[in-house]
Amino acid sequence: MSLNLETLTRDELIKLIADAQKALKTVDARRLAEAKLAAEKAAKEFGFSLDEVYDANAKGSKGAPKYANPADASQTWTGRGRKPNWVIAALESGKSLDDLAI
Repeated sequence: MSLNLETLTRDELIKLIADAQKALKTVDARRLAEAKLAAEKAAKEFGFSLDEVYDANAKGSKGAPKYANPADASQTWTGRGRKPNWVIAALESGKSLDDLAI
């Protein structure tokens, strides 16, 4: 596609820009749909839906737990953010974070 932009009028250039932006949006929408289909196919190969993969990622973004409550191993903490009450209580009782490490 060879187009001499210097021969176009201002109005023609404005229309060309608008048409190109519209075409770009169409291309982006098509590529996004293709990407979604590819992601759905990949998730399906592992036995999941794309929604399941997305939900697991959103909920599991806190990181892996590094510490566990010795009295109740189901209570864990990643070491990030506010310390849970059980961590605070353990530290006040003389334990260290190393004592709580998983």
